[in-house]
Amino acid sequence: MEATNSYLASAKKQFLYYKILGEKAMDQLEPEQLFVSINEETNSIATIVKHLSGNMLSRWTDFLTSDGEKEWRNRDDEFVDSIKTKEELFDNWNKGWDCFLDALNGLQAEQLSQIIYIRNEGHTVIEAINRQLAHYSYHIGQIVFYAKMLKKSEWTSLSIPKNKSISYNSEKFSKERSIQHFTDDELNKLK
Repeated sequence: MEATNSYLASAKKQFLYYKILGEKAMDQLEPEQLFVSINEETNSIATIVKHLSGNMLSRWTDFLTSDGEKEWRNRDDEFVDSIKTKEELFDNWNKGWDCFLDALNGLQAEQLSQIIYIRNEGHTVIEAINRQLAHYSYHIGQIVFYAKMLKKSEWTSLSIPKNKSISYNSEKFSKERSIQHFTDDELNKLK
């Protein structure tokens, strides 16, 4: 039971880290930059947010008792640029994250081995969490990369800044060894 509780705590911290990372990237942009699409094959940040929200709502609404691909989900529509304002974008973002985090926070360790379904394919809850951790971090990486490209030299790094690894490592190694989640320090910096 200890390992499963530890897993849940770790997963929650990692998801929160990626949520804040995405928010800090988007906060650096001018509102109109959230809607930039470089070509017809790329999605704007707003479209990526719309897709993430749609995925979260579908996957995590009643996820223990119903298939993660809900009948009401229109995945193709998630890739149509329909969000028009920064406020609407963050409403979508928060709606998806709230649904997901409520589901994650409601989990008990003994439920992690329960089988749930996504498109009729069985997953343990742990597998579903891992699947979504990879999926969400993939798209948040796109958001961060896109934001960094749009800001160019005005970008404020969200991780170890370029050419600062030596000083970053010096600071880390100057402290006593400790057991903590790798996101603990990073979450404090991002808040």
